[in-house]
Amino acid sequence: MNTTEKQMQETIPILDFGSQYVQLIARRVREAGVHAVLVRPDITANELRQLSPIGLILSGGPASVYEAESPKCDPAIFDIGVPILGICYGMQISAQVLGGAVRAGHAGEYGAARLRVCTDGAAGKMADDLFAGIPDETGVWMSHADQVQDLGPDFVALASTATCPMAALRHRTRAVFGVQFHPEVTHTPHGGKLLENFLYRVCKASGSWKMGNFVEIAVEKIRRQVGKGRVICGLSGGVDSAVAAALLHRAIGGQLACIFVDNGLLRKNERHNVESTFRDHFRIDLRTVDASDLFLDALAGVTDPQEKRKVIGRLFIDVFKREAKGIADARFLAQGTLYPDVIESGQGYARTAANIKLHHNVGGLPAELGFELVEPLRDLFKDEVRRLGEVLGLPEHLVWRHPFPGPGLAVRCIGEITRERLELLRHADEIFLEEIVSAGLYRSTSQTFAALLPVSSVAVMGDGRGYKPVIALRSVDSTDFMTADWSRIPYDVLARVSNRIVNEVRQVSRVVYDITSKPPGTIEWE
Repeated sequence: MNTTEKQMQETIPILDFGSQYVQLIARRVREAGVHAVLVRPDITANELRQLSPIGLILSGGPASVYEAESPKCDPAIFDIGVPILGICYGMQISAQVLGGAVRAGHAGEYGAARLRVCTDGAAGKMADDLFAGIPDETGVWMSHADQVQDLGPDFVALASTATCPMAALRHRTRAVFGVQFHPEVTHTPHGGKLLENFLYRVCKASGSWKMGNFVEIAVEKIRRQVGKGRVICGLSGGVDSAVAAALLHRAIGGQLACIFVDNGLLRKNERHNVESTFRDHFRIDLRTVDASDLFLDALAGVTDPQEKRKVIGRLFIDVFKREAKGIADARFLAQGTLYPDVIESGQGYARTAANIKLHHNVGGLPAELGFELVEPLRDLFKDEVRRLGEVLGLPEHLVWRHPFPGPGLAVRCIGEITRERLELLRHADEIFLEEIVSAGLYRSTSQTFAALLPVSSVAVMGDGRGYKPVIALRSVDSTDFMTADWSRIPYDVLARVSNRIVNEVRQVSRVVYDITSKPPGTIEWE
C-alpha cells in the first residue's frame, strides 16, 4: 500500500442510531478532509478494527437509551483505543455504557439554545481540545427530551445550557467526548470548528481526503477489478453517469464503451450535448441508440406514473441488452451509484429505521444481463461527485447540471404522453432554464424544470377564446434532495418566464409556480 493509499485509510466510522442528520455528519467530516463512512449501530469492535479507524462518532437518534428496544452499541467499542465523539443519543449511550445515567429531562430543548462552555479549573482545561477557538458562549441547535443526569465518577461536564446542565462532557481517562447539541447543522454556528477540533486536535487526522487522492485510488481499484476486460457504461446525460464514465475512461481508456439510449423523453438538445462531450471531447467509444419510436409507441395511452416507469424500465433493459451484445468481451457494467443511494436502499448498513426506498441504481441490475457490477462513485456524496467531475475535466455545464429523473420527461408530462405534448414541454422547459441561467440563479437553485399539466385553462388571445394547456414551473433548493424548499425566484424573473412561454409556446394559455416544500410534496410531480 503506497503513502497516498495509507492516508486514504484514515477513516471515521459513524455509528448510525437513526438520526435524520446522520448523512450531514458524514458530509461535514469529509468537508473537513477526513474520510467518513456510515455503519450500523451494533457493529462489533472487531469489525470496527478492520476499518482502521482513527476515531468514532456516535450519531443522534429518535429513541431513548433506557428503553428496552432502543438501539445499542457493542460496549467493547470503547476499548478499541481511539477517540469517540457522541452526538445527542450518541452522547447519552456513551454515558450510559461508561457509568452515567440518562433520564427524561424536566424540559426538552428543540431549536436554538445558548451554550456556555466551562472555562475554570479542571473542566476548563479538559474542554480545550473540543472547544478550542470557540467562544465561551455560543449558539447551538438542540433536539432532545432526555438528558445525562448523573455523570458517574468518570465524566466531567464541559458545557451547559439553561435547561441542560450537562450539554457536553468528557471522560476523565479515556478520549470519549459527548455533546447534547448537533454540531453538524448550520444552526450551530461553530459546529464545524468543533468537529474539526475533534478530528485534528483529538484524532490527529492528516486531512488527506481530497479529490486528487481519491482519483488515484479509484483508478487503481478500477484497474484491479477490471483487468483486461471491457466495461460498458450506460450514459443518461446526468452528472453521475457522466462522472463515472470520465473516471473509467481515465482508468482503462479504450476498454470502456458507453451506451446512450435516446428514448424520446430527453430534454432539448440532450442527445447532441452527450455526443459532443463524450465522443468529440473525450474520444470515448460511444454507441447511441435511437429508440424513441419504440418507447413512445409503448407509452401511448399510459397515464399512471408507476406504469410509465415500468414500461420505460423494461424497454430500457431490452434495448440496452441488445446493444451490449454487440460489444465483444464485455464483462462489466458500470453504474453511477452514489453513497446516499446505498444508504437509502439499506445496503450500506442496517438502518435502525425502515429503509427509505429501493433506488434504481442499487440492487436493480437484472441477473440475466450477466455482467459484474462496477460502481466507482459508490463512496461519494453528490457534491463530491461534482468536485470529482471538475478534477476530471468535465465541462462546467455538465458538472453542475440539475438532476434529471430516470424516466425523463415522462414524469413531467403529466397524464398522456404524445410527441406533440413532449415538444410543447421541451420548449417551455428550455425557456424556463434559459431565464434562470440568464438571471444567474442556476447554481443557487438545486432543481428547476417545467411540467405539463393534464388540464386546460381558458385563454383569451386577440379576439379569440379557447382552452389551452397549463405549464407548472418548479424550482427547489436542497442540500441532499431528501428535503427541499421551493426557490424564492424574483417576481420579475417569473414574469419574464411566463410572458415568454405564453407568447412563444402558442399552445399554452397559463403558467403557474409550484410553492410546495418536500415534505409533504415530492420534487417531481409524478
